[in-house]
Amino acid sequence: MKIDHVHFYVEDAKGWRDWFLNYLGFTAVSSSISSLHTCTEVVKSGSVCFLLSSPLLPTSPVAEFLRQHPPGVADVAFAVDDVEDAIAHAQAQGATILQSIEERKIDNITRKCGKIAAWGGLTHTLIEKLSTDIQINSTPNYITAIDHIVLNVAVGELELAVAWYENILDLQPRQTFKIQTDRSALYSQVMVSRDGSVQLPINEPASTNSQIQEFLDFNKGPGIQHIALQTQNIVSAIAQFRNRGLPLLSVPQTYYSQLKQRLALPLSSTEIDAIAQQEILVDWQKEHQQGVLLQIFTQPIFAQPTFFLEFIERRSQAQGFGEGNFRALFEAIESEQMKRGTI
Repeated sequence: MKIDHVHFYVEDAKGWRDWFLNYLGFTAVSSSISSLHTCTEVVKSGSVCFLLSSPLLPTSPVAEFLRQHPPGVADVAFAVDDVEDAIAHAQAQGATILQSIEERKIDNITRKCGKIAAWGGLTHTLIEKLSTDIQINSTPNYITAIDHIVLNVAVGELELAVAWYENILDLQPRQTFKIQTDRSALYSQVMVSRDGSVQLPINEPASTNSQIQEFLDFNKGPGIQHIALQTQNIVSAIAQFRNRGLPLLSVPQTYYSQLKQRLALPLSSTEIDAIAQQEILVDWQKEHQQGVLLQIFTQPIFAQPTFFLEFIERRSQAQGFGEGNFRALFEAIESEQMKRGTI
């Protein structure tokens, strides 16, 4: 199993196509999947494929979604070995089948797919794997792949969601986290496909003023909170994104003075200075010091404080999700919440 594409429902597909092109260096792909009531644009970078749909008529499914939720991720599509078997298994496990198996043209390639209901307004398309991965290389190609996708669910739903993804899609539970600051808290369970190519952390609020609860309130229910995009050189990528005007979450410089005091810092002072200039977070494990994880987060990209992007670089096959940065990250997010008056 792998993530095939992510489908966003937005108010202006062409405008958001240009956003991904201008800010992140994605490439536009000619699309033949628009209909009389929906406009769909496709953008790619490396193995990342995003579909962007907006309504042309009030009868569009996109219009219905946007009446219930702000713009965001409506569908995460998974490529599977056997679509018929995957849909039959999902149905046998109690999943709601929204679309039986049909042929669909994406990026001028016809493939079999079906669709199931997931959490809140989220759906999952199950689509047959391509015999070879077809990638569009943008220049420079800063974004190479999707690292992980994060789902937020309501209080009391974490165990249910974990069981659903285990039973329906055969994702396996891995790390668990309880993240707590002086102001808020959350629980998180990471779900991973058996081959490790799909990573889906699921978050549940553990306090009324948690950033997860803020997301749920503004999103009007569960949904995808963020997508982490892999890059091979995060310092160069973020410098370029900043030059293009991409709004990013601020990190106080005290974070870097504390970072330099940590034992066995696996980065040179020159690297730390470059990382600090771009306000990138750094994490590593003591038992695998060369496995450095670098990460940074955008501000929410839509009008409501819901969906955002993460950029991540994993050196020497670094594992995890930046656990050493969780407190610094959530305090930075809480700073933005205080500006919005929600905490």
